[in-house]
Amino acid sequence: MTRPDRKAAGKGAVRRSRRSPAAKGKAVPAPEFSRRLTLEELGDRPLERRVAADPAERAALARRFGLVALDRLEAALTLTPGEDGTVTVEGRLEARLSQACVVTLEPVPADIDEPFRLVYAPAATPPPAADFAPDDDDPPEAIVDGAIDLGEIVAEQLGLALDPYPRKPGIAFEGYSTGPAADQPGPSGPFAALATLRQTRR
Repeated sequence: MTRPDRKAAGKGAVRRSRRSPAAKGKAVPAPEFSRRLTLEELGDRPLERRVAADPAERAALARRFGLVALDRLEAALTLTPGEDGTVTVEGRLEARLSQACVVTLEPVPADIDEPFRLVYAPAATPPPAADFAPDDDDPPEAIVDGAIDLGEIVAEQLGLALDPYPRKPGIAFEGYSTGPAADQPGPSGPFAALATLRQTRR
């Protein structure tokens, strides 16, 4: 899963993540953590909801994201309908998990507490590339079948919040420095390629 740039917006950050589209003729897999809310249930007033994944859902999400463990996943959400048919979803993600260290493969525990903000619309058609500027907010997500899946929102935000290169404290790549001088030799050792890739993706 890619980790796109975050943009400060309102109370949180506009952050997007979608499952890879299914190949033609293949069904999209069912979400591991699903809490669908219909527009009829939402109505025309702001609505607050809190969702939490149960042990089976957390185990499935741990497999999806390659986690050692996912001990807690929940979020407090506020959904605000707009006069133009859009729905703004603001929330705070809370999670406790463990990832495998990219060097030693030992568990690296982490606590996540992050705000997020998304906008949904009945027809989310991305603008033409020529009309899209890098500093613009992302186009809205699509409201599918008259409902928004709060559980999948939280799962996707979890994926975006994960450290793509978790390491245990004090563990470094052999022969690698985070800031080598221009006249010093480059990184070396068995993890040099991975370390260099990490730097280029920052």
